[in-house]
Amino acid sequence: MTRATLVRIIAAILVLTVIIAVPMTQIHWDGTQASSQAAKIDTLLNVMIVLSSFVFSIVLVMLGYCVWKYRAKPGDESDGEPIHGNTKLEITWTVIPTVIVLFGAVYSWITLSDIEAHDPNRMVVDVYSQQYEWHFDYPETGTTSRELHVPVDRQIEFRMHALDVIHSFWVPEWRIKKDNVPGITTRAYITPDKVGNFTLVCTELCGIGHATMRAPVVVEPSQQAFDQWAASQPPIKSDEQQGEKLPSGPTIPKPVRQ
Repeated sequence: MTRATLVRIIAAILVLTVIIAVPMTQIHWDGTQASSQAAKIDTLLNVMIVLSSFVFSIVLVMLGYCVWKYRAKPGDESDGEPIHGNTKLEITWTVIPTVIVLFGAVYSWITLSDIEAHDPNRMVVDVYSQQYEWHFDYPETGTTSRELHVPVDRQIEFRMHALDVIHSFWVPEWRIKKDNVPGITTRAYITPDKVGNFTLVCTELCGIGHATMRAPVVVEPSQQAFDQWAASQPPIKSDEQQGEKLPSGPTIPKPVRQ
């Protein structure tokens, strides 16, 4: 391969990367950003899209070049020329994916650590999932509800409890998704920063009624508005107030069927 050919291939890879990545990064895949974590997650997604477009472009351009360069002439049924490989090429196609994967891993780790940083003033909400419904307990106010209500601009620690099979907690506008796994308590840390009505959906196939497993989500305009709403809700059931005491302090409510 001549230097001029190599330059053309690199140029084709870069152009194809731009053609693929630019329109893909302009799409708001998960809709409105409604949490302080959403922008960072969307940026991470866009970076992964660009890297994926780059790798795909390399594969596509090299495949096209090889198909054109080494195509057999009409009537040529002879065996291909024996070769012994190319050490430099093998090192290159090993190092480039390794660097890309390591970069993605480090960047993702930094982003995850940032968006999960704990606010000492956070509010705890216990999330219970079962086929095919949700309910929510608010230890701070001692109340429970079938709708998820939270105050705006305050970090929420969602403690996830699955009562039967694996479910998954996701409000698309908040971006963060977390599995609810039977027998363990998983946690998600989200700071809603946009007032409005949203929808909580289960994103883990959990049975025949999976598609209907949704719950209304309301982000209240202030802590006072949330407190007023919470005051109108029934108290948490006594059997959900008892649980295992963790070394860090919080109590895990006992999963019970409704």
